Amino acid sequence: MVKFIAHLENELESKLLFLNLEHDNPLKRAEASIQEITNALKKLKSFILRSRFASESEEIDFFKNRKPLVLAKLIYHNDIFRIETRKPSGGEKMIRKYYQTELLKLKEFFEENVDFYGYYRTYSTYLDHKYFIRKKLDIRLTLDSFVFESDSRFSTSHDYKVAKIIANDLLEVYLNDELIKLNRQSEEQYCIPTPKTKLMWTDNKTALIEMIYALHYKGSFNHSNADIKEISAYFEAVFSIELGDVYRTYLEIKNRSVRTKFLTGLEELLNSRMEAQDE
Repeated sequence: MVKFIAHLENELESKLLFLNLEHDNPLKRAEASIQEITNALKKLKSFILRSRFASESEEIDFFKNRKPLVLAKLIYHNDIFRIETRKPSGGEKMIRKYYQTELLKLKEFFEENVDFYGYYRTYSTYLDHKYFIRKKLDIRLTLDSFVFESDSRFSTSHDYKVAKIIANDLLEVYLNDELIKLNRQSEEQYCIPTPKTKLMWTDNKTALIEMIYALHYKGSFNHSNADIKEISAYFEAVFSIELGDVYRTYLEIKNRSVRTKFLTGLEELLNSRMEAQDE
C-alpha cells in the first residue's frame, strides 16, 4: 500500500510540475491540473476500496496525512480556477480589492475552524480515532453537512478539512504573490524608462562646470543636500565625459572678465528665440 501511494504521489507531482512549466496562463494550468489530480484521486480511491488497512493506525495515517495531500491539490487548483475566472477586468485597485477579499475568506475559514486548526497544527492525536476512521461520525464534533453525503468508504469526518487547511496555505501564498505583482506593476507605471538615445556633452567642459556650479548654489539637487563632487560625478556618468578638477576650473571661471559666459549666452539665446517666435 505504501509503495503504491508513494508512486502515485510522485507521478502526480511530476505531471503537475510539467504543467506548471508548460502553461503560463493560470486558468489553463489550473484546468489541466484539475484533470490530472481528479484522475489520480480516482486511482487512489479504487485502490483503497480494493485493499484493507493493516491496522487502525494505518487507516488514520492515510486519511490524516496521505489522502489530504492529494485532495488539497485539487481544492487549490479549483480555487485558482474559480478566482481567475471571476477576476474583474477593471484597474489595479479593483483587482487588488478582489484578491484581498479572497484572503479574507481564508481568514474566515480559519476563524470558523480555529479549534481544529489548533488540533492539527500542534500535531495532536487524541481525537484521531474520531476524525480519521471511516464510518465514525460524531455529530458533537460540529461536522460539515457535506460529510453526510460523501462516500463513507473513502472519506472520514475530517480528512477534507485537513486538505482544505493545506490548500488554503497554498492559496494564501498565491494571492500574496499576485498582490506583490500588482505592486510591481504599479511601481513600474511610475518609473521613467531609460531613453534609447544616449546624449553626450559636445560643448566645452568649462561650460558644463559653470552650469553645474550654478545648479549647486541654487540647491537644485536633493533639497540642497548634494555636494559639488556628487553632482559632477553624476553629470560625468550621464553625459560620458571626464570633467577633471572641477574646482580648479571653477577658479578659472571666477577669474574671467565675464564669469557667466555660458549661462549669459544661454539666457540671451533663449530670449532671442522666444522673441522671434512671438513675432
